[in-house]
Amino acid sequence: RSSAQEISMSYASALEHVRAVKAKLGGTWDAILPEDAARMIVQNRFRTGLDIAKYTAAIMRRDMAAYDADNSKYTQSLGCWHGFIAQQKMIANKKYFGTTDKKYIYLSGWMVAALRSEFGPLPDQSMHEKTSVPALIEEIYTFLRQADARELNDLFRALQKAEAAGDKTKAAEAEAKINAYQ
Repeated sequence: RSSAQEISMSYASALEHVRAVKAKLGGTWDAILPEDAARMIVQNRFRTGLDIAKYTAAIMRRDMAAYDADNSKYTQSLGCWHGFIAQQKMIANKKYFGTTDKKYIYLSGWMVAALRSEFGPLPDQSMHEKTSVPALIEEIYTFLRQADARELNDLFRALQKAEAAGDKTKAAEAEAKINAYQ
């Protein structure tokens, strides 16, 4: 499978894939629950930083084209200097707007220089260690993944509860939310 296929893999297709692998490999996979393995596939859709960059670049290109066609289709940049701040801003966007569409985390040079330097606050945005920005990006990504894991966990629990109760309507609703998760 290619990275693009993994990114768009639905829970049902991930579950089908794991069941096929389990059937093919037999006894060595007896202890693995297909639902749990499919859940991991859905929660960890990127294998490398390059996969993340390609996915993000495609979103940015789409948003730039939409803005070029209609300048009312602007994006919102959310300045962040810490992973927790980024996490809370994105959670708030999802809560109040129902989506993270056209919402970006923005790293400002002065924020990095003033708030993230290991030498203390620096006077100029170009004066920060070369590791400051990559370290901040990694921190933000970690915080965002934690938030995603928590939210997806709630959705998977709702799916399991609906399936255990035999409620196909609620199970379908939960699965649709999992597949559409941003």
